[in-house]
Amino acid sequence: MFKNLTRAGVVSLVAMCAVSSAVAQTPSAGATPGASRPPLKVAFVYVSPIGEAGWTYQHDQGRRAMERALGARVQTTVVESVAEGPDSERVMRDLAAQGHGLIFATSFGYLEPALRVAAEFPAVKFEHAGGYKTAANLNTYNARYYEARYLAGLLAGKTSRRGVAGYVAGFPVPEVVQGINAFTLGMRAANPTAQVRVLWLNTWFDPARERDAAQTLVNQGADVLTNHSGSPAVAQVAQAQFASQGVRLMAYQSDMQAFAPQAQLAAITHQWGAHYTRVVQSVLDGRWQAQPVWGGMKQGLVGLQAIAASVPADVRTLVEARRLDIESGRLLPFAAPLVDNQGKVRLANGALDDAAIAGMDWLVQGVVGSVPQAAR
Repeated sequence: MFKNLTRAGVVSLVAMCAVSSAVAQTPSAGATPGASRPPLKVAFVYVSPIGEAGWTYQHDQGRRAMERALGARVQTTVVESVAEGPDSERVMRDLAAQGHGLIFATSFGYLEPALRVAAEFPAVKFEHAGGYKTAANLNTYNARYYEARYLAGLLAGKTSRRGVAGYVAGFPVPEVVQGINAFTLGMRAANPTAQVRVLWLNTWFDPARERDAAQTLVNQGADVLTNHSGSPAVAQVAQAQFASQGVRLMAYQSDMQAFAPQAQLAAITHQWGAHYTRVVQSVLDGRWQAQPVWGGMKQGLVGLQAIAASVPADVRTLVEARRLDIESGRLLPFAAPLVDNQGKVRLANGALDDAAIAGMDWLVQGVVGSVPQAAR
């Protein structure tokens, strides 16, 4: 069991100094009454509703897996639909004041608020998803989503009839730019003339805007859709356009077969359960440290799954071979030559190091679009 609160619920909880039966915290399944050691209170702050698929859904699946693994030793609280900025700072401060020993801040824009709250509560541990700053009690964790994006692009390049993909993107932060570039490089490895058209949302979760952007990209000739946004809207557009336009989907974050049973080609999935279990166990054991994590397919944090039965056997074999190459280090998605979409050579030899990848703010050749100036 867990406590599932809206932002307003957390704020009012502190203000009233009371807990109603609707939001009372309860130990995880399997708790033993009278246990000598109270459970560790762990909170998860989400930028969107949990829903049935997407970014927040995958983090919550990770939370649930951690609860199953650790049982009565943990007690979790969920706060969903928390806007980045001041709202998230208030929520995290309230959670810390309520006695949570570990807080997972699962959206990029939560970093600065989390740092401020961490400074106020040095005994509380904070874990921020996708951040680039740490503190004595704040760690960052992220996945190399771009590895699976490369494979998805390779698959798209092998199956797209028009050689045009549409990419619905949230904010122009490096993580999103990495994904666009890796997808494009993979697609052009299969089809050197392929194009990836990008539309920016400047939001992580807005189903109506995600839907409109996806439809615009289909109208511009895309017969493959993918996204870096939080709802199943792009998947639903692909499914709606499958019969008439032959549009296919490279799902992101979750397997979207429930929303695009015919259109989905494969899914880039996030897998947080084992990671969350390791982090919480380290706190329980007293060995937690602020040591940033940036793992990829080899570490099991991201993968390309649910490849459609319609994908030819030779394409499946190619994708699997490239997966093994990436996991072994034989294939580096951001290896030279790298040319941007303005024709400038960005890398003539070797491969980009982690610092260059982490700060990526330019788009590779083959991308139709630009990185908004504010992100540079």
